[in-house]
Amino acid sequence: MNAMQSYTPDELPLNYLDYRLLLPLVGQANAALARYDGLLQGIPNPAVMLSPLTTQEAVLSSKIEGTQATVDEVLEQEAGLLKEGEKYEDIQEISNYRQALFRARDYLETYPIRLGFVRELHRILMSSVRGQDKTPGEFRVDQNWIGKPGCTLEQASFVPPNPLQLLDHLQAWERYLDSDDADFLLQTAVMHAQFELLHPFKDGNGRIGRILIPLFLYQKRALSQPMFYLSEFLEGHRDEYYLRLKAISSDGDWNGWIAFFLRAVALQAAQNSQRVSDIRALYDEMKFAIQEITHSQYTVHLLDAIFSKPIFKTSDLAQKLTTEYSVHEKTTSGLLRQLKDAEILREIQPGSGRRAATMCFPRLINLAEGRNVL
Repeated sequence: MNAMQSYTPDELPLNYLDYRLLLPLVGQANAALARYDGLLQGIPNPAVMLSPLTTQEAVLSSKIEGTQATVDEVLEQEAGLLKEGEKYEDIQEISNYRQALFRARDYLETYPIRLGFVRELHRILMSSVRGQDKTPGEFRVDQNWIGKPGCTLEQASFVPPNPLQLLDHLQAWERYLDSDDADFLLQTAVMHAQFELLHPFKDGNGRIGRILIPLFLYQKRALSQPMFYLSEFLEGHRDEYYLRLKAISSDGDWNGWIAFFLRAVALQAAQNSQRVSDIRALYDEMKFAIQEITHSQYTVHLLDAIFSKPIFKTSDLAQKLTTEYSVHEKTTSGLLRQLKDAEILREIQPGSGRRAATMCFPRLINLAEGRNVL
């Protein structure tokens, strides 16, 4: 393709794939994903227990695009330990990504993926300091291109489809999502790549495309929860990720991309399975330990609150338990003091005057960051 010409996407479904190459990889990826989903189904409250993995996905998907913040920093920011400047904006983008994931989970309970929903996710994602000039929630009406910073259209390495044809291509993409291809994982690979090649937004295409991976698998009932995150692998293989996508537009190499994607799913599913097992083991261990320490009837409520927000202001956690379970504020204070004395929780910032203390649950944060210290 001449660099100056806009890309014309292939029609879906693709009818020239090398199934001898792909089917063994499809089998391996399906088996690994099924094992992961089996673990997922065994978790009583995945949205709570696996909340740190959602945060980690938001951090890593945003990191692929150049943001620099850690899981700890995002959780600290959300607990009210404010950061300023560039770091604050990075964290804001990551928090938006998490919001988009949560919004998507609610939506998919009732509806399939539609273009209007994709625009809504983009609006949430870009509602930050740096996203204001990127027409949040709107498909582009101008020709954009990809290349080195400051390059012209003539110097671009990739020119996405002409905006005049963009909506037709997007509607074809939406119809493909409603169809059944040879295999749902193979279809997920094609869905993600085609979205990236259409590049329908001025900014944020990569993150929206990655959010769509677990959502599509959930829609296809390949997952019991829309919680399969691939960004850890893609961030670790960022150069190959981009090269494989580029080879589709430059050489029509869909087989290479799909093979890469299937290997990514198989390896990431194994890693995610290990992490889910570790988090489940930590939850079970803590349920027993907190009951032994506190002898409280509120053990599970307290544990769920800490798991869903492992860095928190003590006043916020007390308010949550009061509102949801009518636990008296003094009772919560006493429980938290016992857990701090037992070194399960750590104080990051002591209370001062009317300001509540900020506490954290280090072992869970370490697991989310990939630092396994069970």
